[in-house]
Amino acid sequence: MTAIGADATADLATVAELAAQLRVDSIRCSTSAGSGHPTSSMSAADLLAVLIARHLRYDWNNPERVENDHLIFSKGHASPLAYSVFKAVGVVSDEELLTGYRRFGQRLQGHPTPALPWVDVATGSLGQGLPDGVGVALAGKCLDEQPYRVWVLCGDSEMAEGSMWEALDKASYYTLSNLTAVIDVNRLGQRGETELGWNLDAYARRVEAFGARALVIDGHDLTAIDQALATARDTSDQPTVVIAKTVKGRGVAEVEDRPDWHGKPLPGGMAERAIAELGGVRNLTVRGPLPDPSTPPDDNPAHAPAGVPASHTASNAAAPRYRVGDPIATRKAYGDALVALGARDPRVVALDGEVNNSTYAAEFARAYPGRYFEMFIAEQQMVAAATGLAVRGYRAYASTFGAFFTRAYDFIRMGAISGVDLRLVGSHCGVEIGADGPSQMALEDLAMMRAVHGSTVLYPSDGSSTAALVEQMAHTRGVSYLRTTRGAYPGLYPTGETFPVGGSKLLRSSDSDQVTLVGAGVTVHACLGAADALAQHGIPARVIDCYSVKPVDSTALAAAARATAGRFVIAEDHYPEGGLGCAVTDALLEAGHTHLAVAHLAVRGMPGSGTAEELLAWAGIDADHIARAAEHVVNPAGVRL
Repeated sequence: MTAIGADATADLATVAELAAQLRVDSIRCSTSAGSGHPTSSMSAADLLAVLIARHLRYDWNNPERVENDHLIFSKGHASPLAYSVFKAVGVVSDEELLTGYRRFGQRLQGHPTPALPWVDVATGSLGQGLPDGVGVALAGKCLDEQPYRVWVLCGDSEMAEGSMWEALDKASYYTLSNLTAVIDVNRLGQRGETELGWNLDAYARRVEAFGARALVIDGHDLTAIDQALATARDTSDQPTVVIAKTVKGRGVAEVEDRPDWHGKPLPGGMAERAIAELGGVRNLTVRGPLPDPSTPPDDNPAHAPAGVPASHTASNAAAPRYRVGDPIATRKAYGDALVALGARDPRVVALDGEVNNSTYAAEFARAYPGRYFEMFIAEQQMVAAATGLAVRGYRAYASTFGAFFTRAYDFIRMGAISGVDLRLVGSHCGVEIGADGPSQMALEDLAMMRAVHGSTVLYPSDGSSTAALVEQMAHTRGVSYLRTTRGAYPGLYPTGETFPVGGSKLLRSSDSDQVTLVGAGVTVHACLGAADALAQHGIPARVIDCYSVKPVDSTALAAAARATAGRFVIAEDHYPEGGLGCAVTDALLEAGHTHLAVAHLAVRGMPGSGTAEELLAWAGIDADHIARAAEHVVNPAGVRL
């Protein structure tokens, strides 16, 4: 074994040997696993060898160091290369590489995840690593104020994704000179040639049109790679994109530039020939330079190391106060609560998709302009930037119209795989928004967010509950989603009322309740109106504010089932699939309550424009329809009690 420590810089002859080792190990691990993408790894081996040996400033023994550079494999299918790099720097053993890759229960998964401490974000869904990298670079430049760089290896196929260009656009807008993307232009995608093939000039024109600096090189010329990466480290005011012409399967004649070898391991005999052609197995250990020690920390708690909760500042900014009965839109309460939270916690940051005057994130932007990031109409990049900021330990709240999160859903899904804490806030939900019509109405969002692994879904009904839940989100792990309402509705709870995640509120109850009315958000107010109407007809109704849609309050629902003989009316301003109704009935069935009489009121048609009152009535989720449904559940024969 040859070892080169971090106090020395490997010469290019050693780098050439390292590149060969990365190719050999990419073949070995994928052949051993019986699957993987060795040829996609081999094309980028020279690029990574130069980067890790001479330019990546990283303390491999201390991956949590705040000064470390960040390396993101946006082309996550090149995981054989990623894991071969980790072997080459001495943090993964040869045994683990050969017996752990793509195996059940092992950490060297088919695409990289943060199960490994040297991996910031999960990749493999193409078009996401560079957008995530923008968030990490934003943290470095604007918040951490640290000199670390973000290096992102991109595939040429993923450059067909619009999200990659959203990323370059925002990187240029925020002058992220600490971000370098390296595009491995090997010409071949999964089924054949990519959109641009080896048209490097076309890539360069597009990169420059988005405000980035383009460096076009031969991706197998070690000197050219070295010079390009050195140039990328200078102090320009632009992100840099290295456009590297490479050959898929480089170094093995049987697979070089062959379109039918994507995602296929080399069979045993071919693998042996390929390894021999590449000069055999090597066991180099090569590490590049260490990062420079950071400057002594100042008094700004926002500069605390990532992942270490910053202590609250001297500010004791109180949560906003709302009086019971006074109308307030929950979207406005979100803005108020975020400002108050930001005063207490300097690691709270906010992002928005050019609708902050509607989501009320504008209040945070005015209060803390240095901790607010406008992503414009680029919801994918907004969620990705929030992901990158979360990697650096910031509590990022990202807001837009609830309907527009559908565009970013894959980023939300991948955020869960990355294990980051994302705090998403969707306004203008349901038909309640009125005249804007269905293109603006979030009617699928509860189902979408509930389906995310480990997610938390919250839907407050008034200002006090909103303020409390915004605070709860700051301490909630995983992906959390807050659904807010456009219109103003009367306050139901006093300031200071607690709203734990997984709880609910019992707004009406008696020992003689005959039916339970369950609502969330706007339909809580309709349920209260329906309960008043039912009382006039001698039907006492229990009302539950199911503000925590996931996890739902199974205990309260089970108690209601026992108290009202399994009779429920569930009303939601959402399509019937996957939302509140499903959450409630799933919980009841899981608790063993199978004798149920349930009326599920939801939006079952395609809405149009109108007033909120007209649309809630049209959808059958206003107080009158809830009361009628309750009467039918209590007395299906239709005889007035």
